[in-house]
Amino acid sequence: MIAVVTDSCASIPPELVESLQIEVVPYYLHKGRETLRDGIDISPSEFFRWLATADTLPTTANPGPGDYLTAFARAARRADGIVSIHMTSKGSGAYQSACVAQEMAHAQLPLVKIEVVDTLQVAMVHGWAAVEAARAAQAGAGLDQVVAVARHVADTGCMIQVADTLRYLYMGGRIGRAQNLMGTLLNVKPIIGMEEGIIVPFGQARGISKAYAKILDMMRQRGAADRPIKVGITHVAAPERAELLAGLVKQAFDCRETWISELSPALGVHAGPGTVGVNFFPDFA
Repeated sequence: MIAVVTDSCASIPPELVESLQIEVVPYYLHKGRETLRDGIDISPSEFFRWLATADTLPTTANPGPGDYLTAFARAARRADGIVSIHMTSKGSGAYQSACVAQEMAHAQLPLVKIEVVDTLQVAMVHGWAAVEAARAAQAGAGLDQVVAVARHVADTGCMIQVADTLRYLYMGGRIGRAQNLMGTLLNVKPIIGMEEGIIVPFGQARGISKAYAKILDMMRQRGAADRPIKVGITHVAAPERAELLAGLVKQAFDCRETWISELSPALGVHAGPGTVGVNFFPDFA
């Protein structure tokens, strides 16, 4: 039996985490003098309600090797192999922490083989890699097969996200005050995506409706119309927007599976409430 370990940044819907027995290791949120575990000490909805009123952004930290080693030990109670799946190593130290934990596990869990996967992805594309890997494991796939599934989803997946406001990019020091003021005045919605493991700007739109239209066009350019896809819609305190975007995506493409989930606070803190995005990959099944 193979077990799958990931972390809270995967933003996987809780019902999938439970049904697929995915071990989720929480990121840390430093809010004033408080240190909170993402999704355990505070829920995404609670965190984002507070974030909307915050004057300064909290900081985040990835789990340490000890956190992953503890998760590996839990998983080893029911498995003889573990696949640990992580967001891009170019944006977080989680992958490196898991690699250290893998080395530590050689002594503590000598009979359990562990593989660590760097998805070079983020949000629910990272999540899809863990979900499809866990499904393969439940279907009886071996360690190498489960790793191959995770890597295939990561290699073919695509994340496109639009923020509602430039305020949180400004608060996080990613843009200057003049850009923030002008963008707010013009109702600019920044659109971002992933390329080679790094978050990059994909463009911008005036107003949320035009942003959605642009996202659909970008999905077409990235092959969403060429074959069936599986889609995860992620949002930050914006369930109605997520439902609307999900409806538009399902009208435009052949969606074999669609989920809506709230973005991990460790990710959503940088984009802010109102953010919504698509995370998809081609379904070759």
